[in-house]
Amino acid sequence: MSVTAARGFLASGVAAGIKESGDRDLALVVNRGPSRAAAGVFTSNRVQAAPVRWSRRALEDGRISAVVLNSGGANACTGEAGAVDARLMAEHTARVVDVDPDEVAVCSTGLIGVRLPMDRVMAGIGVAGDLLSSQGGEDAAVAIKTTDSVHKTAVVSGPGWTVGGMAKGAGMLAPGLATMLVVLTTDADVSAAVLDPTLRTAVGTTFDRVDSDGCMSTNDTVLLLASGASGVVPDPEEFTEAVHAVCLDLARQLVADAEGASKEIEVTVVGAASEQDAVEVGRSVARNNLLKCALHGEDPNWGRVLSAIGTTSAAFDPDRLDVAINDIWVCRNGAAGESRDKVDLSGRRVTVTVDLRSGESSAAIWTNDLTAEYVHENSAYSS
Repeated sequence: MSVTAARGFLASGVAAGIKESGDRDLALVVNRGPSRAAAGVFTSNRVQAAPVRWSRRALEDGRISAVVLNSGGANACTGEAGAVDARLMAEHTARVVDVDPDEVAVCSTGLIGVRLPMDRVMAGIGVAGDLLSSQGGEDAAVAIKTTDSVHKTAVVSGPGWTVGGMAKGAGMLAPGLATMLVVLTTDADVSAAVLDPTLRTAVGTTFDRVDSDGCMSTNDTVLLLASGASGVVPDPEEFTEAVHAVCLDLARQLVADAEGASKEIEVTVVGAASEQDAVEVGRSVARNNLLKCALHGEDPNWGRVLSAIGTTSAAFDPDRLDVAINDIWVCRNGAAGESRDKVDLSGRRVTVTVDLRSGESSAAIWTNDLTAEYVHENSAYSS
């Protein structure tokens, strides 16, 4: 049930006519309380879409009562008119679901530089309001898809409370934040002061570690809403673990559905002098297009891993580097290790492990291979 797995939430997803395909393209998520606590994390791209700017302001008091989301148009780089459109979406949603417009977040995804067909958007919000349901989470998750081949949801339950979520994203996947719209909900009784650090910590080791193609979006938004409808104040550690688990599940689904991908690749860096070093090395390896092409061709070319490591400022001795591909240590001490012929790359899941042998810190980055299908998808994309 996605975002409606947690009590106190209603959702819907409808076809408003924004997409030429006629598919669902507009969603509402409404928090009926009793609490309206919320937190959010947004793209760090300096070019930010109008909905991101609106939602940042709406979140300043730590309260969100509703979220309106559309696919089929990003409302980014649309000037003052786009800012007006985002405000109108919030105000109309507020009227439809009877909340304060300053407590409505707006999320949009799709082609940059094109204004939304506001007559269709406004009508769609009205229809979506009529269809709000405690069973509407799946419809909402479908409505936010763009190039996604599947909709993405996750649910984790604690003692008497639940965290649910939905996400979209299949391209422009790179930090800060992968390209995505994510709405997380919980019926736990948690204040905004707790939600904010919990969300930021979870995002930092999940969505921020997805690095599919090195391209950062203008619209990335992750929201966490708490209704308090369970009446249960959760154990802080258990709640943090649940939010992290939902974020990790959704992040892995994003990589699995990356445009044209045939391999899901996890790059794990161990033995680093610091977590920062581990992340830097992991990102460099994950973004190496030569390696991504090699893994697509099922070639365990560990030399490309070492080349990527060498471009970083991390602490390491080149003559002590170890690299494993699918658990075969093909590089030992910066030179050839076990035979490359032992590496089986026929499956979809691939692991690359780098041991810097410089400390005790570690980090994981998730990416995918580079395929002809990816190039085709992003040369033909226009919706």
